[in-house]
Amino acid sequence: MIDVLLMFAGAASEAAHGGGHETVPLWQDTSAWVSLGFVLVVGLFAYLGVHKSISTALDQRSQLIADELDRAPRALRDEAQELLAKYQRRQREAEEEAQGIIEQAKKDAHNIAAEARQKIEEQLARRAKTAEDKIERAESQALAEVRNQTTDLLLTLRAK
Repeated sequence: MIDVLLMFAGAASEAAHGGGHETVPLWQDTSAWVSLGFVLVVGLFAYLGVHKSISTALDQRSQLIADELDRAPRALRDEAQELLAKYQRRQREAEEEAQGIIEQAKKDAHNIAAEARQKIEEQLARRAKTAEDKIERAESQALAEVRNQTTDLLLTLRAK
């Protein structure tokens, strides 16, 4: 293990110094110490099982997301069914209201027709009465003229 660390430290040192031929002792090379710290932290995490707890947490989160995705279509379907029922209810109410309006319009039309018939009958009765009155006046005038002419004729005959 130490050989591997030394090899990493040497590679890091070469990369840090541009691959030059200058050699720096290992205890003075900062990149070697950073590499050693990194390897120790990663080793400590592996020893403590951090990768397992991260994996478990990610699996749980994945399961929560999958469950939520499974529930989403059902929730959307339920919401869609509620909306459909609501719109169907509104449609029935609108149809009932329209039917009520049609029935009221029919009643109103029937009432208007009955009133019109009554007014026409009253108007015809008034016109008939007016015509009868005119006929009676004409008869009276005709009789009065005939009487006047008869009287004039009698007076003319008596005077002769």
